[in-house]
Amino acid sequence: MKQTCIHHLSQILHIEDQGRLKLRGTEMQHFPLSEHAWLLVEGSRIKDFGTGTPPQADEQVDAKGGMLLPCWADSHSHLVYAGSREDEFTLKLRGYSYQQIARQGGGIINSALKLRQTEEETLYQQAAARLNELITLGTGVLEIKSGYGLDTESELKMLRVARRLDQDFPVAIRTSFLGAHAIPPEFKNERDAYLKRIKTEMLPAIAAEKLADYLDVFCEEGYFTLQETLDLMEAGAQYALPAKLHLNQFTSLGGVPAAVARKARSVDHLEVMEPADIEALAHSDTIATALPGCSHYLGIPYTPARELIDREAVVAVATDFNPGSAPSGNMNLMLALACTKMRLTPEEAYTACTLNGAAAVDLSADYGSIERGKVASFLITKPGRRPASLPYHWGHPHLAQVWLQGQARQV
Repeated sequence: MKQTCIHHLSQILHIEDQGRLKLRGTEMQHFPLSEHAWLLVEGSRIKDFGTGTPPQADEQVDAKGGMLLPCWADSHSHLVYAGSREDEFTLKLRGYSYQQIARQGGGIINSALKLRQTEEETLYQQAAARLNELITLGTGVLEIKSGYGLDTESELKMLRVARRLDQDFPVAIRTSFLGAHAIPPEFKNERDAYLKRIKTEMLPAIAAEKLADYLDVFCEEGYFTLQETLDLMEAGAQYALPAKLHLNQFTSLGGVPAAVARKARSVDHLEVMEPADIEALAHSDTIATALPGCSHYLGIPYTPARELIDREAVVAVATDFNPGSAPSGNMNLMLALACTKMRLTPEEAYTACTLNGAAAVDLSADYGSIERGKVASFLITKPGRRPASLPYHWGHPHLAQVWLQGQARQV
């Protein structure tokens, strides 16, 4: 099996070196570094690393003083969608809120109508183009949700596209079924009938094709109630689908304590938090996923990630990449926003964007840190970068190479 040695690395940001699958609270600040280092790749895995004289290998790669770190793990995205919602961008600039745009026929329903009219192959090509862009930005682990179909065949179509992307690209992809993203127009006055369809028609069809790894619900005023969310969590559990939930984006409805008590894999958004919500996540194994791109774009509060970390929660950072409320899949920007807007240290932000993000989709045994035996998916920066450089010089092109599953891509 081919071996490649990457040498002349200024630093390796390991994130973790003891096999832990996630880091909580104060652990996120203290991760191991290797100075003046080399890394040995064998096939698609990390074989070894060290300092001093690099070993012999079939291929030698000079990193030219760049810094090496794990690829980004984006644990919350809506990558598969049809077209865009750039027309809503103008409304937003004129002062319309997310809720006002939705009431005028925009938002999730707008995307659903477009997606239903889009052929599966076209949907795949659009999503593949987006994924290629994310790869150049360093994303190597990605969660993709459905939720823009809101009928059985369209939800299946979205998840089939996501599974195909996983097969065709060197990115580790996990999928979430988000049929409970909004009530579709045809069920406007029959929400109970739509909830029944999710449970008795959509879930069995998705399970039969093994298209989803998780179940998600948008628990929010005007969307799905807490009781409906809990009922759907129970329905998903019958098909072995752990919950990853949209919670507390605009209001706190008691969903965080309830989700933690039911061992949800993650709770995402968390822009509006009450003391009971933070208390529930302190020391919990449910991962608190902050989505700073959404806060930036909508002008809403940022997740109180600083307080969550100080309370020993497990915090991840993801993009929420979607056409309406977070139209950027750039994890480099999320890293910077985590520092400048949520007051994380660079070390905490790296942990949130790598190991803890991978943990939020159950992939941290293979991704998220530079450890022997893990998948060789990592980033190499341009020369002269230090850990603080990427969030400090936000928006600059820092990456020189992206390695995914043992293969290098120039950027």
